[in-house]
Amino acid sequence: MSESLVPGNVINSLWELHLASEFAHKDTEEALATMTPNPRVTIVPTMIGGRGREEMHTFYSKHFLNQLPADLEIVPLSRTIGETRIVDELVLKFTHSIQMDWVLPGIAATHQRIEFAMVVIVHVEDGKIASENLYWDNATILRQAGLLPDARLPVLGAESAQNMLAPAPLNHLIHRSLR
Repeated sequence: MSESLVPGNVINSLWELHLASEFAHKDTEEALATMTPNPRVTIVPTMIGGRGREEMHTFYSKHFLNQLPADLEIVPLSRTIGETRIVDELVLKFTHSIQMDWVLPGIAATHQRIEFAMVVIVHVEDGKIASENLYWDNATILRQAGLLPDARLPVLGAESAQNMLAPAPLNHLIHRSLR
């Protein structure tokens, strides 16, 4: 694996260009232009994404860029930039108004408001994005979409993401279990 070190401002600019290609322009070719010849995106909780140019083209054009709700809001919490990596901590907010295979594969729009915290780890090789790994708590999304209705399960909904934006008391699930 080739890992040439790139200054943090170059990595940051590359990542911002990639994000603009996805969320502002919704342009598959533009997104792929920021990536290595054999890129990989893995959305860990749903095992959605792609490996290699062909799979990435399919993922971006059929299961991601065309499935971004109109009211999608991305709230950045923190960004850590290393020599070959960026780690973003974000909160995503949207109304589940369209099918979103990358979040809830195969589930039709529930029209529920969804908010969740996400961590994205980006690996850069030779000045291009080699991989992205996205992590979030899928149970909080399922709860908010009305797909995980059992209130006795130790799962919160939007409260998890909201706590990242405005700290709230912790340990609610422990206190609830003691009642």
